[in-house]
Amino acid sequence: MESETPRVSFITIVDFSEDARWLFLTESVSDLLGFEPRELIGRPALELVHPDEFSQVKQMHYDTIREDKAAALAYLRLKHKDPFKGYILCAVSRTVAHNVLVGSVSFATPGGKALQNISTAQEVEVVTPSAKNFELRRWGDPSPMTSSPSIPDLTSQAACPSTVMDSASDASSNRSRGKKPAIISFNPLPPQSPRAALILDRFSIHCTVLYCSNDLLLSTTKVLGRSFFDFVTTRTENSVRSWIDVIKSWGVNDRGQPSDGGFGFGKFGLLLAGRDSRGENEQDTPLSRRRPGDARINCRMPSSSRCASHSSPGTSSRSRPSSSMSSSTSDQEISVDAIFSGHSDGILLVLRPTSKV
Repeated sequence: MESETPRVSFITIVDFSEDARWLFLTESVSDLLGFEPRELIGRPALELVHPDEFSQVKQMHYDTIREDKAAALAYLRLKHKDPFKGYILCAVSRTVAHNVLVGSVSFATPGGKALQNISTAQEVEVVTPSAKNFELRRWGDPSPMTSSPSIPDLTSQAACPSTVMDSASDASSNRSRGKKPAIISFNPLPPQSPRAALILDRFSIHCTVLYCSNDLLLSTTKVLGRSFFDFVTTRTENSVRSWIDVIKSWGVNDRGQPSDGGFGFGKFGLLLAGRDSRGENEQDTPLSRRRPGDARINCRMPSSSRCASHSSPGTSSRSRPSSSMSSSTSDQEISVDAIFSGHSDGILLVLRPTSKV
């Protein structure tokens, strides 16, 4: 059955609720788990977890939010829609992006691709006992993206579970003794680090922005449908382009298909108002060169978050900022830390403000 499972990776967003409800899924979920995105949006993600792993995964969901984690990877089993296919061993990545968890789900198979995913993740947790071969002993390198110093105080009663956890410090001491309190239910946690998540079209040389999770760094009304490089400073553009090229090359499976390929980390200058990064004669990659169904997006997010496809009517007219805009953005530039990861349906990019490049 494993040989028949598509080696694909879909991008997903879940909320901070105890059920981890799906807010956003890309189309490759149907290839991997058999569900259409519309069948899962609004439903608890935890209902697909294997019953033997439910408690541990629920605890992991809470810890990921409370500890403001980024580029964390876990191996666990998720239910396929077809009962004859049972549960699929998956690699699930997670990063806190302000008030949601963004990440991906891919088919887990041993080999070079798994080594690449594990060795570039900030944290790896193996939930399924039979997946112990995915564990990797790592040297104690510092985290590529540490938690923001502006994390809210989570030790208040409102931020704690309604059962056995009295404070975040108690939980930390329990973990240091090798004990993890059982999470039965918990109140929704407050937003974490000021991070924003973007999904880029990996099949376009311009990396058109298909999705933006919030307005913390870039306005969704300005960024959707435009080239991502419109929002990268000219002095860092070449570096960012080379990083994305590497991520695209990593995100190819053993069958030559677009898939996952680990995490890349970088720092660059972000232009808040944007500019026109395209040459007069440049055009997007022809649609005929793309996979059928590429870059289709499904989501249910708050009104401040929107979805768009670069092929939507009217996109091209909005993608051209005025020359006066591009010449007046020097005072609207910030430096950001970035986590890049490639997937079957696009490139997931998580941004966070940082010190000067």
